[in-house]
Amino acid sequence: MKRLRKLVRKRVWITLLFLSIFMVVPADAQNFRIDVSGGDPNADFGVAIQLVVAMTLLTLGPSIVMMMTSFTRIVIVLGFVRNAVGVNSAPSSQMIVGLALFLTFFLMGPIWNRIYEEAVVPYMADEMPSGEALETATTHMKDFMLNQTRRADVDFFLRLSRQGAMTRDDLPLSIVVPSFVLSELRTAFQMGFLIFIPFIIVDFIVASSLMSMGMMMMPPVVISMPFKLLLFVLVDGWYLVVQSLVTSFNV
Repeated sequence: MKRLRKLVRKRVWITLLFLSIFMVVPADAQNFRIDVSGGDPNADFGVAIQLVVAMTLLTLGPSIVMMMTSFTRIVIVLGFVRNAVGVNSAPSSQMIVGLALFLTFFLMGPIWNRIYEEAVVPYMADEMPSGEALETATTHMKDFMLNQTRRADVDFFLRLSRQGAMTRDDLPLSIVVPSFVLSELRTAFQMGFLIFIPFIIVDFIVASSLMSMGMMMMPPVVISMPFKLLLFVLVDGWYLVVQSLVTSFNV
């Protein structure tokens, strides 16, 4: 009973609070709105709103770099290379992430330059409102992602969202981003599989040779790792991997 009384009292106080708010609101409350344009209805968003948007973009920066750029494919393939060679600590994870990050900056540089010239510069010069500048920047990022995305992945997420068929320009980011990530994962694992093949052949040859010589107690990894390192160095493996990664993007 006490618990029921407390619940009833709580609801009564909430009802009285809402009634008091409505009694204080003037009669022309239907014209009430939050002004974010500094008083001018034709002006751009106020400075406070722009700061909130900027802080939000800075907070989401790492997610944007990972999910909307070439970073995902590069870091996965570099991780496959390290595992295929068999050295789990050379290069370290920090070096792989750093190399992937700088390769991402190299590949995304032309796109970011176009965004800066066509969206940021006009916006800073008060020649373009923030909404149009954001739409221009989003269009360039969408073009990059769709150039790397399979049509089947886009159709898959369109079916899940039940939005029907859309043109390339009408696709929202909620469809483009997951389709792009799915395509990047597929491409990265395909490249990783091709990287693993020659090293698996080396492991197979070494294991067969040890078995034929009766050295069953000798771990094949002890013998195969120097040969894999030698093979990787002789073919200039890092150059080939980075070259393949850079040329695999349709920029």
